[in-house]
Amino acid sequence: MFNRSRRRLAYWFTLSMGSILILFAFTVYQRQVKEQMQEFDTQIYTQTKKIASLTTYQQQEKSWQINTDNVFLSNPEIPNESRIVYVRWYDSQKNLLQFIGNCPPQKSLVTSGWQTLKYNCNLNGGNKQKHLRKFTLPLKYNQSLVGYLQVAVSINSVRDSLARSRFFLALGVPITLGFTGIVGWILAGLAMQPVKLSYEQLQRFTADASHELRAPVAAILSNAQVGLLAPAEDRHQPRQRLENIVTQSKHISVLITNLLFLARHQGKLNPQDITKTDVVELLNSLANQYQVLAAEKGLDFQLNLPTTSQKTYGDRNMPTSYADRDLLQQAIHNLLDNAVKYTPSGGMVALTLEVKPRRILITVQDTGIGIPASDLPHIFDRFYRVDKARTRQTGGFGLGLAIAQQIIEAHNGKITVESKAGKGTKFQICLPLRSRSIVETRG
Repeated sequence: MFNRSRRRLAYWFTLSMGSILILFAFTVYQRQVKEQMQEFDTQIYTQTKKIASLTTYQQQEKSWQINTDNVFLSNPEIPNESRIVYVRWYDSQKNLLQFIGNCPPQKSLVTSGWQTLKYNCNLNGGNKQKHLRKFTLPLKYNQSLVGYLQVAVSINSVRDSLARSRFFLALGVPITLGFTGIVGWILAGLAMQPVKLSYEQLQRFTADASHELRAPVAAILSNAQVGLLAPAEDRHQPRQRLENIVTQSKHISVLITNLLFLARHQGKLNPQDITKTDVVELLNSLANQYQVLAAEKGLDFQLNLPTTSQKTYGDRNMPTSYADRDLLQQAIHNLLDNAVKYTPSGGMVALTLEVKPRRILITVQDTGIGIPASDLPHIFDRFYRVDKARTRQTGGFGLGLAIAQQIIEAHNGKITVESKAGKGTKFQICLPLRSRSIVETRG
């Protein structure tokens, strides 16, 4: 499936880039043709004006006589030196009067302006065809038309130059298209990597969710079947089975709730839920809950909050920020829950708030069992468990840290972890202090 999609992406990339390349090559070639022809025509025009200036005119009765002696005397080798094939003079009635050049005079259309034509020349007994660029200039004397000057120059040099350009373009465009296809294949592979990764994550997520649901569903079904088959006089066993069914149903309900949360909150905040949140008050309320839980487990729970002087910077109360209070509380709750859960009796759990310029740092630190270095890159993955056996015993699904990370990132924050196996773990949340408009824009 991914290879087929990759081929399609590469094909369409090559097709689109190839079309642009061909259009670009065509435009460059047309521009080159135009520029070379303009330069060539300028040269012909300059030569024609020079020859016209050397031509003299004499009026005889009612007609004008054109004298070309000065042209021959001043430029005896004009055709050879300037690639001029021929020069022709006509009277005002368009009758040929004089010509110079390598080819014999042939009938030519006398029309003012430019013309491109093929011309057959018999040279040394052989017939040679030339492509000519012809310019016909009206000759005037005292505002009177006395004749026409016609200059024809071989355009083969320009045609040869353009032919070389066409050759290089015809050779270069397919080669470039080949490289474009290779680059398209590579880029398509890179573009497919996130899709492939998302697909693999979805497959893994579906498999893990199915696995997590299969166990409690099987337990519910087993308890229900055993309860139905139990003897009527045995009242204790059905009650125990029903309690097991209730417990497993709660597990399923928690799992479904977590899955729905992950599906609904894909990095987005509901603007209606964003309120001005006093972070100190929020942490105090969480500390009150976990001090009791920590005491029951024999843990030392420490709460470190800034004093009033530390809280105030100028006229602003820095620990007060706009956020979704319930989501932020849930993220910190998940971290504290793990800290209490995985810290043995006699250990310590600390909740700390630090106020920095433009940001706040919330730290949850414990002296618990820690996380091996090999597991640290994966602890925020959904359904990932460092110790699967221990996590099942404590009722976790491996979604708490994934939910916490998603909540913090939705607030444009960052969550980091430092841990050593057997020495404890330190989670730190970094949240920017910002205005309501910024939060709502991101949401």
